[in-house]
Amino acid sequence: MGYVVRYGRMRILGACHPSAGVECARGDRVVIRGDRGVEMGEVLCPLSEKAAEALDGREPGEILRVADAVDLQHERGLPPLEKLAFATCEELIGRRRLQMNLVDVEILFGRERIIFYYLAEKRVDFRELVRDLARALRARIEMRQIGVRDEAKLLADYGDCGKPVCCNTHLTRMPPVSMKMAKLQKTTLDPSKVTGRCGRLKCCLRYEHDGYVEAGRELPPNGARVATAQGRGRVTGRDVLAGKLVVEYEDGRRIIIAAADVVAVEPRSPRGPRRSDPEPDGDPGAEEPA
Repeated sequence: MGYVVRYGRMRILGACHPSAGVECARGDRVVIRGDRGVEMGEVLCPLSEKAAEALDGREPGEILRVADAVDLQHERGLPPLEKLAFATCEELIGRRRLQMNLVDVEILFGRERIIFYYLAEKRVDFRELVRDLARALRARIEMRQIGVRDEAKLLADYGDCGKPVCCNTHLTRMPPVSMKMAKLQKTTLDPSKVTGRCGRLKCCLRYEHDGYVEAGRELPPNGARVATAQGRGRVTGRDVLAGKLVVEYEDGRRIIIAAADVVAVEPRSPRGPRRSDPEPDGDPGAEEPA
């Protein structure tokens, strides 16, 4: 019997198997031994076959025990140490004039490892910095370069929707998001409204994208010539979710009709769309990196 456990500052999901005699329930705080060392985690659910397939292939960990009052007190003592480690690292970075921006620091529950998260535009030679930190903090040091989306995952709190940011709650992987998704969903293209706390396109644009794509397959594309009970015309707009089309007829009328009112869709000319034809919904935009 195993469990899915969430642990670490980056909210890692891993499969953990309990030691002999240890019984867990959903929501229990537990002390685990994983590939990074001894850490505090939270039990999410039993480890089913489907859950195991969804994990990222990390080495299985071991649940040592359900956290007791002593463990929780020990955990509450870590933030002051992390604050001291952060200040020490920033001082050493400034002293060596390294081109890097320190974002956060994580001290594992067992205190055998300290992880520093940083941003940098170029590759940074931090070997001397690591030696200085190891001497000052007397622990194993790990430097981990992150991107701006990971920075939001570490530091952001609430999004424009009023809820905690997705990257700091349930998202374990950052999906690629493009302007094509925003155009397909007919959302505003105002950068201030479609970008999240990380400055990139909001992850929630990805959530309904597949549904829009599936519904859009049932509708004629923009620019298609269609025949309806009211005559022949050209599709100039679509409301994918409502199943509605804006059709411009040969006499200049523009009427909103249901997709079911289309009698036939004429095949496109092999020479391609005319210059005056509208662009299809969701023109490809530059995808942002995960």
